[in-house]
Amino acid sequence: MTYKILSDTETQIKYVSYTLNGVEYKISPVSDNGVLRHLTEEEAKEKATKEAEWNNTASSRKLAEIKQIRLQKLQETDWWVLRGTMTDAQKDFRQNLRDIPANHTNENAYDLLLARNDAGELTHSIWSKP
Repeated sequence: MTYKILSDTETQIKYVSYTLNGVEYKISPVSDNGVLRHLTEEEAKEKATKEAEWNNTASSRKLAEIKQIRLQKLQETDWWVLRGTMTDAQKDFRQNLRDIPANHTNENAYDLLLARNDAGELTHSIWSKP
């Protein structure tokens, strides 16, 4: 673990660098009643530890978001099932949604599934209804 106070040469803003398990975390100053100050070593360690934990759980957070979107898409198309007749394309669409966790198992796949265009719409083809 290393703790350093560094200065950005462009902005002259001091920030804290804290290395935890070989990863360097640059931590911006905090405001105490409108006065900027850099974190103490103990505060920097706590913040770096929290950021490391957050980064380490990114995959599970992404998967939870994917599962929520999948549930929404399945609920939107439940009426297809209740109506009694579905086309093969509709059956395949719903089956592909149910198979997402098994067929997309790494963080890169999660990023592709969660990709959005400028309008905020999901871009992966698996989300497109037939």
